[in-house]
Amino acid sequence: MVKKYIVDLSDEERKQLESLVSKGRQSARKIKRANILLLADDGRRDVDISESLHTSIPTVERTRKRFVTGGLDWALNERRRPGAKAKLDMKGEAVLATLAQSEPPEGQKRWTLELLTERLVELGVVETISKETVRKRLKKTN
Repeated sequence: MVKKYIVDLSDEERKQLESLVSKGRQSARKIKRANILLLADDGRRDVDISESLHTSIPTVERTRKRFVTGGLDWALNERRRPGAKAKLDMKGEAVLATLAQSEPPEGQKRWTLELLTERLVELGVVETISKETVRKRLKKTN
């Protein structure tokens, strides 16, 4: 099978990658990508690279492709991951803070995370929310 994306490192790129790998101060993913590029430049097959670095063949192929199409920086670094939209907006956080400081429901000594999550759903602030999200928001606001 003929490779579509051939890694051909310049002397400067090779030195940069070798330095990055030898120092070990970067993330494990970045070091692994650097090792993939170094081995690919040496002419090693994707299967051999994946076995020696304990990674998948698609990871090797993807790193190769990113280097050829976008350069060294693109191949080594991760794209930003936006993550999920926050469950509580500013208004929701304000409701939570006000609720937590108010009198607890009848028969309760204080607000629990369970009670707060239930009340936020009852009030229609959110459709669903976890106790952990409520805990983190309270910790952030206090």
